[in-house]
Amino acid sequence: MKAYIKEFEVYLRETKKSSSNTLESYVRDISQFSVFCDNLKLRTSSSVKSDHITQYIDGLLKGGKSTATTTRVLASLRCYFGFLVDQGICKESPVKGIKHNKTDKKLPEILTSKEINLLLSQPDVGELKGCRDKAILELLYATGIKVSELINIKITDLNLQIGILRLNNGKQERIVPIYPAAVKALSNYCLNVRGAVVADSETLELFTNMNGQQLTRQGLWKIIKHYADKANIKKDITPHTIRHSFAAHLLENGAPLKDIQEILGHSDLSSTQVYAQLMRNRYAQSYKKYHPMAR
Repeated sequence: MKAYIKEFEVYLRETKKSSSNTLESYVRDISQFSVFCDNLKLRTSSSVKSDHITQYIDGLLKGGKSTATTTRVLASLRCYFGFLVDQGICKESPVKGIKHNKTDKKLPEILTSKEINLLLSQPDVGELKGCRDKAILELLYATGIKVSELINIKITDLNLQIGILRLNNGKQERIVPIYPAAVKALSNYCLNVRGAVVADSETLELFTNMNGQQLTRQGLWKIIKHYADKANIKKDITPHTIRHSFAAHLLENGAPLKDIQEILGHSDLSSTQVYAQLMRNRYAQSYKKYHPMAR
């Protein structure tokens, strides 16, 4: 199996135009599956049968992997064996017909407006790191972008004069507005901090670590965790929590679902509708709690 992983990686990058995050996840999933195949003495991809796929997925679940993770692994395997069939390496995909028993999607955790304001107020903008972190937090909440998008933003993607961020994942381009407070934080960072931190003037990444190297997903997670702890917010906060909060707050204040879908870059409206369900649940909880006849 390992012989075709490099070719699969090229296929994802050049033919499928997959995002760096998807490419990394799929290649990692297939590499781990190949180890499983080696242990079973399955020397060729055509030796893999549906029972092996089911056995592998069941093993991941028993090992504590979440349904979301195993669903992604199954998607990785489906894509990989589909590629092998197209290349004539396998006659039929062993993933064909296998369906994952998905559990109901857990509604995302969101922060209240008060918690968001508290989080955004934590960085000390009088320090280089605090000024950078303030710009990061403000941009996340201003645009609802994903982690992979933020760490790959180029300085040329920003237009602070008119307050917009341009995003392009290779498949689609979208323009996201930035509110004035975030523009101010970004301007302060770009003018007073970025040049002092980024050693190479040729570096285009908007955000780097304090050594001038590109910010990583883990680095961003640690930044948010640090300020959540500092703000004494007890919820389990990740970078995606801010994205969820952004969308929920827009919806709560009257933004149409279709507009939120465009801003978030969702290809399918059903991905955005989870926020409508979240709002309905919140309103129902408030109704039961505060209506005298509902207690």
